[in-house]
Amino acid sequence: MPPVRCPGPVNRREFLRIGSLALGGATLSEITAARAAAGAEHNDTAVILCYLHGGPSQLETYDLKPHAPVETRSVFSPISTVVPGMDICEYFPRQAKIADKFSLVRSLNHDIGIHSDGGIIVCTGKRPSVLDPTSQSKSEHPDLGSIVSRVRGRHRSGMPQYVASPSAFYFTRPTYLGVAQQPFVVGNPDSKNYAPPELKIAPQLEERGLDDRRSLLAQFDRFRSDLDLNEALVGTEDFRQQAFNLLTTPQVADAFDINQEPDTLRDRYGRNMWGQSFLLARRLAEAGTGVVSLMMNSPKSGPEFTNWDDHPGNAGRPGHFAGFMRTRLPYLDQALATLIEDIWDRGLNRRIMVVVVGEFGRTPRMRTGPPDNSIGRDHWPNAYSALISGGDLQMGRVVGATDSQAAHPVESPHSPQDLLATIYRHLGVDSSRQFVDYGGRAIAILPYGEPIAGLL
Repeated sequence: MPPVRCPGPVNRREFLRIGSLALGGATLSEITAARAAAGAEHNDTAVILCYLHGGPSQLETYDLKPHAPVETRSVFSPISTVVPGMDICEYFPRQAKIADKFSLVRSLNHDIGIHSDGGIIVCTGKRPSVLDPTSQSKSEHPDLGSIVSRVRGRHRSGMPQYVASPSAFYFTRPTYLGVAQQPFVVGNPDSKNYAPPELKIAPQLEERGLDDRRSLLAQFDRFRSDLDLNEALVGTEDFRQQAFNLLTTPQVADAFDINQEPDTLRDRYGRNMWGQSFLLARRLAEAGTGVVSLMMNSPKSGPEFTNWDDHPGNAGRPGHFAGFMRTRLPYLDQALATLIEDIWDRGLNRRIMVVVVGEFGRTPRMRTGPPDNSIGRDHWPNAYSALISGGDLQMGRVVGATDSQAAHPVESPHSPQDLLATIYRHLGVDSSRQFVDYGGRAIAILPYGEPIAGLL
């Protein structure tokens, strides 16, 4: 039998327009086959991927070099943590107090200094065949979340396996796994009267009850049948069932209801997009979601905020990048430290792994540029850091080291593939497993990479 191919993506906006039901999963047969291939039943391990979009500076976060030349050394001072020898940025005082509950990898590296393409290799483990300097490229292979969604199938509770907050990665797509494996995008949980878009039901449907929800689904099915759909959706009955579950399953609605959390805990996380996204991520991972991706640009809007792309004049705003980082870093410190504490206090640290990483690091040497002689650091994939907490790994460790200017690894270098292999190991996914792409080729989940030995 020839391999099943997907001719191309369906316009997701059209599905969202009809009843906001465009969340799918694999077919029942696919789920059964996936579980059989894995040789094990579904498990409840999860990963929260905190993606620092733009590429955070290793020199101003987790790999400070206070004795480097002035044009290189961090603009911030290091502070000690509860782990001897593990110094981190002075703007991370809360993390410093719980450093025994996370480990740092200071020796990550690759060779792509482009936002989208760097993000693709970090989140898929695949190098783009053609690089796009404009950072508009889209992945040719599915990312971590889509892989887990396909391998695990729909969770027994009805929870989606892949959730993105507040937005999905702009550079990845489910590709040959089909649109059913795209993330369930939940928006900004810090917004007033928050409710995920796909869980919103028109008031008239609430009043008229379940029968009319079934009627809505019937209309949705008729709409689907009238479309010239690609093979990615043909025969996916589980697509319909999961949409129905999201509308009707109390456990799912409860997991997304962040208002169930006490105000004191919400305040601890921070009343901003990052803080509330972290809190929602914990709720979803605890309830059964396999991968929660957090697209972390800036915690709030305003001229004092930029993302992590700290080159001169980021977002056209003049000034020294240190000023923007001084504004941004405390939000990360508060949200991340609270998330880690919350997971450990609940005894979830073996089930849930937290990973904090960007697409690359920043240049050792600072540079002056427009507008108004602004100061910053440029893209640098040759050395960057990641923080990992939980996942039944060794905590309180520093894995790898860079040279005196944080320019290149000099001890235990690791690739993005190694980081992904570590995550897949935790999630019980065989990274050598293959899927058939559009061209009929068998493609392994990871082309290479081994779990990071220093964390095992």
